[in-house]
Amino acid sequence: MIAYIIRRALYAIPILIGVNLITFLLFFVVNTPDDMARMQLGVRRVTPEAVEKWKAERGYDKPMLYNGRAEGLARVADTIFYEKSVRLFAFDFGNADDGRSIRHEILTRMWPSLALQLPVFLVGIAVYVTFALLMAFFRATYLDFWGVVLCVAMMSVSTLFYIIGGQYLVSKLWHLVPISGYDEGLDAAKFLVLPVVIGIVSSFGAGGRFYRTLFVEEMGKDYVRTARAKGLAETTVLFRHVLKNAMIPILTGVVVVIPTLFLGSLIAESFFGIPGLGSYTIDAIQAQDFAVVRAMVFIGSVLYIIGLVLTDISYTLVDPRVRFE
Repeated sequence: MIAYIIRRALYAIPILIGVNLITFLLFFVVNTPDDMARMQLGVRRVTPEAVEKWKAERGYDKPMLYNGRAEGLARVADTIFYEKSVRLFAFDFGNADDGRSIRHEILTRMWPSLALQLPVFLVGIAVYVTFALLMAFFRATYLDFWGVVLCVAMMSVSTLFYIIGGQYLVSKLWHLVPISGYDEGLDAAKFLVLPVVIGIVSSFGAGGRFYRTLFVEEMGKDYVRTARAKGLAETTVLFRHVLKNAMIPILTGVVVVIPTLFLGSLIAESFFGIPGLGSYTIDAIQAQDFAVVRAMVFIGSVLYIIGLVLTDISYTLVDPRVRFE
């Protein structure tokens, strides 16, 4: 098992290197430091002197890949590629344009993001799977029909509608919870109730319909008909066989959500004023803080690769056909 995990982790290293190289090309070759300086300075203040000063303050005035003026290892280390790309592998993100440590901001802001996304993830999975199992159990009935209609209708509504409507109805009219904000400790619960409920409701249609499709597809396979022919109860077939065999595609879908647990929801955190990584990324994009954006892209790729490795490991636990070879 340990050897299998190590092998899967080693497979992920070339992927992470490729993502890092693509990010470097996008930020420093396609969008050069001169372009970054012009966007930051604005049209009125763009002069050659101002551009060079902006680049020098942020370390963008160094050679791109090789520094012929330096000696020894500094020829490689004293470059933009090493300072802004290679050091990301050591999680050395440097400072943002306002001088704050990006690493400190990430470690601080990840907890509000987790406090928001973890309940949405766990409760959402339980609600979606339960509702999908209910529709699959009563398939081809009015309950199944109207359940699918409800899912399609909820899928057709934008997340912004749920957020704005929830804030207006629950916070402004009923005054049940604050409309936005955040606090530390247990006091954060009153600020998180509404965004958590909206996060679950906004994904209810897509989640319920997706899992229903998985269960209905499994229920049409030969092993289900064999189980019924042996006289097993429908609930036993559904929970002992169908649910277990549907876990593989469920786990595949869950891996996509793992990065959002730490990175947060961009829209929800912005609308509800939650100081998580999602709002941090939005603020960095609006301020054109490229150092923060690069760091968030790198962390997102790392978390996604970790999710893929965890998914492969979970396959070995769920699917008996998989062996550690």
